[in-house]
Amino acid sequence: EVQVVESGGGLAQPGGSLRLSCAASGFAFSTYAMTWGRQTPGKGFEYVAAINAQSTFRMYADSVEGRFTISRDNAKNLVYLQMNDLKPEDTAVYYCTKGFYSGEYDSTLAYSWGQGTQVTVSS
Repeated sequence: EVQVVESGGGLAQPGGSLRLSCAASGFAFSTYAMTWGRQTPGKGFEYVAAINAQSTFRMYADSVEGRFTISRDNAKNLVYLQMNDLKPEDTAVYYCTKGFYSGEYDSTLAYSWGQGTQVTVSS
């Protein structure tokens, strides 16, 4: 059974940083791309960043390009999202899933999102 557990969220000030982690199990992690997404009440769901299995290709949403960095550790079955220069509009619940997703969110696909981790950016 595919399982992912997100952690690392919390409260940050504008301009601050947080690092999210996603622990994956139940599948051959090192052979799958991974994606971070986020959900906000006002903007719906957005793919934030994705990374391929060997960390040779990454995708970022325009809204986070240059501020967020996705990485992974295949030995530990972990994927990370380093978030710098946080803005209030980054406030959301962040999720990870296996697979590589970009562009407009497709609600018809079968994802393996975890329970998510809340990120709140506020002074």
